[in-house]
Amino acid sequence: MKTFPLQPLLDLSNARKDDAARRLGQLLASEQEVEKTLALLEQYREEYEGRFREAARNGLTRDEWGNYHTFLDRLDEAIAQQRSLVESSRQRTLDGQKNWLDQRNRAMAFDALSQRHRASEVRKEAKTEQRAQDEHAAKLRRSESQ
Repeated sequence: MKTFPLQPLLDLSNARKDDAARRLGQLLASEQEVEKTLALLEQYREEYEGRFREAARNGLTRDEWGNYHTFLDRLDEAIAQQRSLVESSRQRTLDGQKNWLDQRNRAMAFDALSQRHRASEVRKEAKTEQRAQDEHAAKLRRSESQ
């Protein structure tokens, strides 16, 4: 049976598909981490704002009021930056998914060609074997009739 002439390309496309799958896994894990950090920041901001409101009910000096507001502003900035990171991470994940799908489709195309090649080779071998059996049977008939 002849080997599949595009086997190196099939092997390469499978390796690229596997690499894309690994990279996608890393991207998904990274996305989860930045989302987790965002959730923690948002939760901390809510808690801190609650402390601020409680302190405001009990009375705050102008400096304390300013300190709370300054810190809340910094938390808001951190949250905005983290939201930007989450959005970037989601986009990288989408790009990684597209890349994995492209690599998978390419590998599947080469695999389909490989399967067709194998089927063709099997048919050729079957024909060759049938031809040899037919020739052998014909020889036997000729030798029996003589």
